[in-house]
Amino acid sequence: MTTIIAYLDKVSDALGRLLATASIAIMAVTFLVVVMRYGFSASGLTLAGFSISAIALQESVMYLHSILFMLASAYTLKHNGHVRVDVLYRRFSPKGKAWVDLLGTLFLLFPMCGFILFASLDFVSFSWQIQERSGEAEGLPYVYVLKSLIPAMSGLLLIQGLMEVLRNIGILTGNIAPQPQESNVV
Repeated sequence: MTTIIAYLDKVSDALGRLLATASIAIMAVTFLVVVMRYGFSASGLTLAGFSISAIALQESVMYLHSILFMLASAYTLKHNGHVRVDVLYRRFSPKGKAWVDLLGTLFLLFPMCGFILFASLDFVSFSWQIQERSGEAEGLPYVYVLKSLIPAMSGLLLIQGLMEVLRNIGILTGNIAPQPQESNVV
């Protein structure tokens, strides 16, 4: 069981590091849009014979934000980076924390991810069928790909949640030593 968790942890960390590059791309594209608009009053950019409008560039920032925040949510869960509002959790023993995390995953995370996944499938499927495009004339023609991030996020969170369930069961049974983790407790 620990080898499966260790392998999936490596995959999750690799995906998280890959997605971190989206934040660099967000900064670069935003800088480019600002320079184009206010420095050159340009309405588009042409590179190597390929032309892209300022609107498409602005929408690409939205796409990158979506990729970063939706797909990195499982990585954030793995590293206990979600904001936790509690009074008692930080005082619990490692086994007490494992119980809270296990029950929270089983009764809160899994049902919510299942609902989001189920509710989004028709929405995303219809978007793919019509090849949904931006409402802007010069916008990006890939709204259907953007909407596909919704079930992808749910799937990644379900996989990470399963890893957390296995990890917490391992802590409760004494097969896995609890890891000291930083948490964002409010």
